[in-house]
Order: sequence, then C-alpha cells, then structure tokens
Amino acid sequence: MDEISVVRFEHRDDPLGIGEERPRLSWQVAGRPGWRQAAYELTIGEEFFHVESADSVLVPWPATPLEPREAREVRARVIGADGEVSDWSDPVTVERGLTLSEWQADLIEPAHDERGPAALLRRSFTARGDVVRARLHITAHGIYQAELNGQRVGDHTLTPGWTSYRHRLRHQTYDVTPMLRAGENAIGVQVADGWWRGRVGFVPEWRDTYGSSLGLLAQLEIEYTDGRRQVVATDDSWRSATGPIRKADLYEGETYDATQERPGWSSPGYDEREWAGARRGQRDLATLVAPTGPPVRAVEERTAVETITTPSGRTVLDFGQNMVGRLRISVRGRRGSTITMRHAEVLENGELGVRPLRTAEATDRYILRGDLDGECWEPSFTLHGFRYAEVGGDYDDLDAVAVVYHSDMRRTGWFDCSDPMLNQLHENVLWGMRGNFVDIPTDCPQRDERLGWTGDVQVFAPTSSYLYDSAGLLASWLADLSADQTEAGVVPLFVPRVDFPGPFADPAPTAGWSDAAVIVPWVLFQRFGDTGLLRRQYASMRAWVDGLTDLLGPASLFDKPALQLGDWLDPAAPPDAPWRAETDAHLVATAYRVHVADTMARIAEEIGQEADAAKYAELADGVRQAFHDEFVTQNGRIAGSGQTGYALALEFGLLPDPDQRARAAEQLVRLVREKEHKVATGFLGTPVICDALTSAGAVDDAYRMLLQTEYPSWLYPVTMGATTIWERWDSMLPDGSINPGEMTSFNHYALGAVADWMHRVVAGLASGSPGYRTLLVEPRPGGGLTWARTAHRTPYGLAEVAWERAAGELRVRVTVPTGSTAVVALPGAERQEVGCGQHRFAVPYRDPADDPR
Repeated sequence: MDEISVVRFEHRDDPLGIGEERPRLSWQVAGRPGWRQAAYELTIGEEFFHVESADSVLVPWPATPLEPREAREVRARVIGADGEVSDWSDPVTVERGLTLSEWQADLIEPAHDERGPAALLRRSFTARGDVVRARLHITAHGIYQAELNGQRVGDHTLTPGWTSYRHRLRHQTYDVTPMLRAGENAIGVQVADGWWRGRVGFVPEWRDTYGSSLGLLAQLEIEYTDGRRQVVATDDSWRSATGPIRKADLYEGETYDATQERPGWSSPGYDEREWAGARRGQRDLATLVAPTGPPVRAVEERTAVETITTPSGRTVLDFGQNMVGRLRISVRGRRGSTITMRHAEVLENGELGVRPLRTAEATDRYILRGDLDGECWEPSFTLHGFRYAEVGGDYDDLDAVAVVYHSDMRRTGWFDCSDPMLNQLHENVLWGMRGNFVDIPTDCPQRDERLGWTGDVQVFAPTSSYLYDSAGLLASWLADLSADQTEAGVVPLFVPRVDFPGPFADPAPTAGWSDAAVIVPWVLFQRFGDTGLLRRQYASMRAWVDGLTDLLGPASLFDKPALQLGDWLDPAAPPDAPWRAETDAHLVATAYRVHVADTMARIAEEIGQEADAAKYAELADGVRQAFHDEFVTQNGRIAGSGQTGYALALEFGLLPDPDQRARAAEQLVRLVREKEHKVATGFLGTPVICDALTSAGAVDDAYRMLLQTEYPSWLYPVTMGATTIWERWDSMLPDGSINPGEMTSFNHYALGAVADWMHRVVAGLASGSPGYRTLLVEPRPGGGLTWARTAHRTPYGLAEVAWERAAGELRVRVTVPTGSTAVVALPGAERQEVGCGQHRFAVPYRDPADDPR
C-alpha cells in the first residue's frame, strides 16, 4: 500500500496563523516503482472532494474559504492509475490568522522611550473559566520577545523579522492555550530597536530608518468551553518600564545588567506601581501580513574546539566554524563584575581580527548579579557572525557554548564526492547560506552592513533553492522588493530598501542587481513549480523591464547610468575599486538585459500573457543585436571582455551564429588555460563560467578550474582553513593577513554559486521541468573523481543520483520520487526515460584525467 505524507500548506510547515483564505496544498507519496497517481481525495473539515488529477504540488484549495481564526482539519489520499486507493494521510490542522477587521488592538509605545535599552510592557488580566483555545497575535515596531505568566512564548528570534516596514509588517500567531491558568494572569513583552530604529547599514550615525519610537501591537484571544470569548489587547492601560537590557543593537551587541532584573515582571501579582503608562502610537493595520516562511530559531549548539591565549594575553574561544549566532555563558563571579564578549571571524597575528567589522562593535556585555550557584545568560536581541569569541572580565569560572541561529528552513540538498576539498567547499557554501539567510537573504552577517543585496541572492538563488526549502522566505523578500521599487520600476540595490546618505541613496538601474526582480521568481518557479509566485510578481517584473526600456530604448545597449557594478569583485579589481573588473561593465549589463528579456518572454508565456511574450522576445532580439554590433567581431571575439564576457555571451544566447559561437567558445577555453585555470570572474561571471565551459565541450577545463588550489580559486580559501565562502577570492592573503580592502567579509555566499554546477553537472541532478516533475540525470565525471553523489528533497520527494567509476565503467544509481520521471543521459549512451523508483545503470567510461599523458 502506498504511503502519503501529511498535507503541507503553501510553503509553510507550520500552518498556524496562515494568511491565505485558500491555501494551496501539497503532499508526497511513497509509491511502488512505476506507480502513478490518477486522482486524489481530500477531506477539509466536513467537506469531501474527489479530483481527477496527477498533481500533488501546490494544488488549488477546493473548499469554501477559511474565515479569520477558522481552523480545519485536512487529510488526503491518492488513487493510482491501477485504481488502488492509499490510506488517508495523518490529519493536520490549518488555521487562518487575523485580517484587518478582526484587530481590536492599538499600537502602544512606552511612555519613556529611552534609546538603547529594551522596553518592557505588561498587562495583568483575569481568566474566568475553562480555556479551550488561546491565541496570541502579535507584532512590533522593533523586535520583540513575549512572555506569559513568566514563561517565554514560542522559540522565535528577532521577530517579527525585517520587512519593508512602511508597506508590510509581519505578525505572528502563537498557541498559548497551555500557558494560561484560571484566575490572575499576566502578559509581558520586551521590545528592542532591531532594524526598526537601530543601526542599519554602513553609515555609523544612521538610526531611525523606519521610526523613532518602539511599539507593540498584541491581541490575546481566549475562548472558553462555554463559548465565551475574551480579548486582551494592547491599549493605554498597559504599563511600561525598562529592565536589565541596557543596550540591544544588531551591530553593536547587547549589554545586560543582571543587577537591574525585575523578577516576576511578566507574572501575575507583580507590583507595577512604579511603572509608567503606555501611549497610543500610529500604525496602518492594513499593512499587517502573515509570515510565508519560517522564523529565525536556534538550530544548533557548538562547543569550543580550542581555548587560545593570544600574544596580548587575552582569552579567545575557537568554535571551529564561522557561523551566525551568539554565546550562552554559564558564569560565577562577584556581583557587578562585567563579562565582555567580542566576536570576529578570523585571527590576525594571533589576535581577534576585528578590522573587517568596520564600525560594528559586535560586543556583548553581561553584568553579574553575583549568584553563588552561578548564572546563565544568552543575548536576546542581537546576532553576530563569528568563529572566534574573546571573553574577558572578572569571574571565578565560565563556560560558553555558541548557539547557531538562522531561518529555520528545511534542509533539502546534499552533496559529497571522493575529493575531501570539494566536500569542504560544499560545506562552506552551506554554512555561508545558513549565516546569511536570517529572515532575509543578506550579503554578510558580521560587519556594519548585513543588507539584502539583490545581486547576491540573484546569483545564489539556484543554490539556495537546492540546499534548503527557501521558497517561503524568498517569496516574502520578493514582496518587499515589489514594495520598494521606485515609480519608474527601479529595484534598489538592497531589499528592504534603506535610504541612508551616500552613493546608494537614490536607486539607479543596475544590471544583475535590479534583475533579481525577474530572475529570482523564475528560479523559484523552476525549482518549486510555483506558478502563483510568477503571477504575484509579474507586475513587479514588468515595472522593472518596461521602465528600463523607457529609459534606454527598445534596441540599445545598457549604458546608463554611467556606473554599473558589473562583474563585482573579480580578482583583477583593486581592493579599493571592486567594480573595476576585467570585463567591461556595460557589456555585462547589456548581456543581462538580453537574458532578462528572454526570461520575461518565457514567464509571460508560462502564465498565458501571449502578447507580452511576443513583446519581450522582440525586446531580447533587439538588444541582442545591439550587443552584437557593439561588442562582437566577425570572427567571434568579444571586445572589452575577459572570461566573464565570453561566459555570459555563451550562456545567455548572445551569439546566434554557430560559427561565432564556436569561435567564442574556443576563445573562452584559451583564456581559461592562459590563466592556468585560475578564476578570473566576479559576482556575475562566477555562476556561469563552469556552465559555459561545459557547454563549450571543455568540461575537463571546468573541473581543472574547480579543483585549482592556487589563488584565485574556489579551493584557495579551503587551503587557508576557510569554513564559509569569502567575499573576495583572497579575503585572507597567503601570509595569513587580512586583505586590506574595506569590504573583506569571510562569510559571503555569492561566489559559492558554483555549488549549483556541482549539483547539476558533477553529481548530475537537475530539474528538467518546473518543480522537478521531470528530473534530468546527466552526471559529467571528471577531475579524477572516482565517485560523487547528491540528494535533493524535491516537492515530490527525495531524488538521488550516485555514481562511481570502477572496472572501466561508470555505474550510476538513480532514485526517482513518486510523481516524477527522469531523463537519464549518460556518456556514450542513448537518453532514456524512467519512472519512479530506484534504477541502476552502467556504461563504459574512462576519465581523461586518469591519462598519464
């Protein structure tokens, strides 16, 4: 009998407080080899549905819409083409959150709103009866942590997260039924500056990006067994104060004075007479939205692998892994003593390497209350990017663990092979993503920046969508991207948009960065099969592409504005001018313009906009001709270009003439060999260079580039002990000193986009149709590797490809999930299509890398 998973709603694992009235449904089936679904049946509450369809991913909600607060139990079962019916899935309850008309709460602000300390807000109330259900709906201007009767509510961190606050503010829903008691109760909430009014960006004095006052919006709804309903909502009856958190900033760190704790402040019976009141604030409740992705949570703990005494006599803990999180300390010492914790990614000259942090202090401080039995503390409202933590102060004894935080996405992708250095590279990519997918996709997690740079996630989206189920998180980020576009359709360089003074204050059209508006939704469609996302983002895509056409004309180069970021941070760029790449920036921009117009044509066709499809195809052809006229010689050479220009021309279809394409491919291979297979690409060239070599028939050269260990290369950082992807190819110089450039992050995932090629080409697993409905299995062994394997939890289930070379054969094992088929293309063999189940293949094979010549 076939087994069916529980039903999933949209892209959420936890469907409590969902925002959609008609959430789409998905499930997976573990069927027999060759099994095919012919129909499915659903029970939704009291309703029953039979649907003749083979679909099981993001299928339409067939029932009456969910009302606000309404919960329904959902089960599914499937019927095979042979007529056999599966068992029902385990029931799962979906519950819709509040809509605008259901909010009774007012935004409140602390009466004395001190900058720096976290605010405490509380309210006592009486529960009269037996509680059957209680929900806390809550959000804040700032970041909050709620408590009920002295217990923490939920396990989320940095909630409500970072959105384009003026347009979209997330609210969370928590089930607090077990936390209530008959009689007196109390709710308390801490609110800190966070992104709302704390430091954001690399202008040190910049504050109050979205507002100057902290705020809380909370609505506790209690339902009793007799049908009565009680609402405890924020209003001016709440009381406010400050407590032990004296400073809380995402960049600077947190200071906690345990001598100023207020025991019992969130419990009933607390004496609040010395507390001040709360005042009413302003918030357009129409901007409230439910989350579409997972919250930030603690996901792992790590102990120090070494305790180091630095040349200056300081104590530094080495946790062996560059990560994002914070320390939890257990300490015993004298009351009033201060423990100071400084964080950094690397050591330099044996000391903490803090220069790359720029103006971010990244320092936490804990002032002891002096408990004889010791005390335990972990910050609440900050995170740091670090491997090393320097701990100082007056204490008797101290233990520390590093707690790792990121958005709690489901892990979906794995890779390993016979080369340990490639495995470490892949692990570095994974940790780079973990550290930078903290509510939004950021560029780096440690210095005074941590912004949602659009170009970084544009190039990394294929990799992120393989490693983790990032669809919900990126869908939310794309909604902010739409909200933050200018009237002319320009997409900011980073989303959410921050208009601090400087060169990025006025968004300008920027190829590769603004293009995230089109490319990221298309990648998510290819990987998750979400046509609805294409439709939701379509107006944003059109605004960007049509606005750029209004500026540049329909068949012209992308040569405005004068400054483009281009192939950012290629190895040729000087430390103080990262845009000065080997390949002309306007060549790169024009290539991207063609690529995006081509992609828009495909998107328009996918969602039934046939007139637009024709329009954008025509736009692509016109700009492609302009690119050809400006940059391409008759014999296929590309002027003003290094490796990146040729790779983009080949991969973006800019050379329709076969002879020119062949000559360009030859020229690319020549350039790569002239560099001795060292990388010569930056942020925009790196994701395509190995694919361009592969499609040019030079997969062996792609392998040699991947396996190069000398700078600049992917493996050079591995030889230097890196545990994440660096921002620069040489963020650390061979002598162990830090690159002198101002932008020198040691956790910056963009150059790790090569992992997508490792999944698709080295291991051989790619999406052949949207959502992996069809798998493309085409491993291309090389580089002397003797085996490789990858697995990806697709929307239909787990897909795997594993190959090994033995006895003159390439032996391949393929696992195809139920609901998918696979096209298998092995070297020297005919393509064949197989259904679900596990399959084995063997073909004669010899790796050219094994040839002693």
